[in-house]
Amino acid sequence: MSFRRALALAACGLAGGSVLFSAVAVGKQPARGGDAEPRPGGSAAAPPAAPPGLLLLPPAAAAASCPPAPGWIERPAGTGGFWDSNWDRREPLALINLKKKNEETGEEELASRLNHCKAKATRHIFLIRHSQYNLDGRADKDRTLTPLGREQAELTGHRLASLGLKFDQIIHSSMTRATETTEIISKHLPGVKKISTDLLREGAPIEPDPPVSHWKPEAVQYYEDGARIEAAFRNFIHRADAKQEEDSYEIFVCHANVIRYIVCRALQFPPEGWLRMSLNNGSITHLVIRPNGRVALRTLGDTGFMPPDKITRT
Repeated sequence: MSFRRALALAACGLAGGSVLFSAVAVGKQPARGGDAEPRPGGSAAAPPAAPPGLLLLPPAAAAASCPPAPGWIERPAGTGGFWDSNWDRREPLALINLKKKNEETGEEELASRLNHCKAKATRHIFLIRHSQYNLDGRADKDRTLTPLGREQAELTGHRLASLGLKFDQIIHSSMTRATETTEIISKHLPGVKKISTDLLREGAPIEPDPPVSHWKPEAVQYYEDGARIEAAFRNFIHRADAKQEEDSYEIFVCHANVIRYIVCRALQFPPEGWLRMSLNNGSITHLVIRPNGRVALRTLGDTGFMPPDKITRT
């Protein structure tokens, strides 16, 4: 692969996400000479040389040929590599009508209205991948947990209970393996309500980049599953409602593809990179959403509470 081709591919990969780096560290650069492409006309001025140890990436225009992201992925215009503070459409300024301002009170009324829309509590989101299940089942109802999978769910439930947190609810995928995992976990968390939803069912969220050879769903599957999983993200992952006074702790029991996509979206990483992560069965991923909309990843796929011989990734 030529040096310029590598640059173009790097630009395409970065253009797919919300973060764009202007330079990346590299080793010794190849000498200009026999492999360099000739300049048209021979009179164009040479571009400024990069500082030693840095490889300058081409401008954004060079990424124009990269395939666009699906329509449901909204990328805020003009934000470059900055954090989009209104990613969940709950930024106070976005919730009020700035044109409606009392002429007498002016800024005081605006401040009061902003304060009324501001979140006050932090949301703790615990994303649990279902335990090991029977891969030979032809229908979903036949894909029940294996004996080892039931042990894994017990260990996950015990771990969650040991945290000493007051969990508000368990929302789980309606698929059999997630429902059975939830039933076992809930025994360790008595009194916590359970809610089943089809939005969190497993699927193909978005075509991964780079692509893989062992898993290639049909394009229609990305189209159907992707919109549903994006709807799950928008419905469940956001800052607390302004009326919520205390911090909340919520458990979501679902699937590896769904969790990895949610993590990428919540952190405003390129969602196409979801398949670059791997999650063990029964693992715990902990996201924190602050009142100001900032998101932090506390743990990703934690199974450190399981004995090594109980850890699987099927």
